[in-house]
Amino acid sequence: MSTNTKNPAVAFVAETIATGLGSGKWPFVAPATVGTAAALVFYWILVDLGLGDQGDSIWFFAVILIATLLGVWATDYIDTEDDHDPKRGVVDEWVGVWVTMLFIPVTIPWVIAAFFVFRAFDILKPLGVRKLEALPGGVGIMLDDIGAGILGAILLNVVRLAFFN
Repeated sequence: MSTNTKNPAVAFVAETIATGLGSGKWPFVAPATVGTAAALVFYWILVDLGLGDQGDSIWFFAVILIATLLGVWATDYIDTEDDHDPKRGVVDEWVGVWVTMLFIPVTIPWVIAAFFVFRAFDILKPLGVRKLEALPGGVGIMLDDIGAGILGAILLNVVRLAFFN
């Protein structure tokens, strides 16, 4: 779709969602890294508002589901033939790192661990995660990060259960 034919209000909403409330537009470092950090700050705020303190609240699952659905729509909206998976689109990092935090205590050491584990899996895309990004449009943009988040959640929960329970 040509940028000139897009409804400005819809484009603004899609851009705001896709860029993780603008965190993907940070000009000084990698947008995905900033987006991941912003997502964890936002998650911490949600926890302070009563979302739960160990990533196991039904509300946290609902937030992930809603953000995924909105993210598929928004990233598909900003995706173009010339710029597939635009760097400013970081809602996929938001959802991916939230998936990494599933069942993990919301403490500074675990949040830092989730940040680094998620970023590593998102960059390396091991165990078939890379194949997910080949799916078309917003689905592929979102699913590879969700896949990285699942791997991160598995790793961190194994470590948590093996060494910290």
